[in-house]
Amino acid sequence: MTRSAIVTGASGGLGSAAARRLANDGFAIAVNYSGDSGPAERLVTDLKAAGGHAIAVQGDVTDSGDVENLFKQTLTTFGCIDVVVHAAGIMPLLPIAAGDITTFDKIIAVNLRGAFLVLGHAARHIASGGRIIAFSSSLLAKCFPAYGPYIASKAGVEGLVHVLANELRGRNITVNAVAPGPVPTELFLKGKTEAQINEFKKMPPLERLGRPEDVAGVVSFLAGPDGGWVNSQVIRANGGFA
Repeated sequence: MTRSAIVTGASGGLGSAAARRLANDGFAIAVNYSGDSGPAERLVTDLKAAGGHAIAVQGDVTDSGDVENLFKQTLTTFGCIDVVVHAAGIMPLLPIAAGDITTFDKIIAVNLRGAFLVLGHAARHIASGGRIIAFSSSLLAKCFPAYGPYIASKAGVEGLVHVLANELRGRNITVNAVAPGPVPTELFLKGKTEAQINEFKKMPPLERLGRPEDVAGVVSFLAGPDGGWVNSQVIRANGGFA
């Protein structure tokens, strides 16, 4: 039977890189996206052209019905779910004193409520021996100004990961988080000047930004046979950033 993986937020950035790597590892991929279908459909076309199996499934991770449909379509198409990678997220910058509760609520809804819904459905539907992988962020260790809501949401994700690992005791399912450092995705680059980006490059001892493939390799490890004894951990894939 073909192994399958759901990747949320797979139409771009780190989600897309993770989907491509898992497809290369032999997984059939359910490519989840929320907005424009174009990038997701192009990714599916690329994966199929490389000999893989893939479907695109639209769904807002904050909507319980959409998340349920994502898992239902994946099970109907592939017969099982072996890996769930929750990469969907947003990162608006917001000083705490600004009091912008509307933006704060949106960040928490997408990043934390979304993780709660996706991880919950993963726990109900993933096969024995499965792997659940959520995305956090190495920014938790930095506490930069204006990152408060984002950091709060990702701290919550890490908490969910540790609790779910314990709740799945006895089912042979691992739950981990990957916490990337700065990677020049659209999410990271938005709103930053070239000078700010250069400052981020200097922060890790390796003195470069990460590549999507760097992070996708960690996802591959956690999803693969060598990652089976890693559980309830946060892997900070950041080149020494924090």
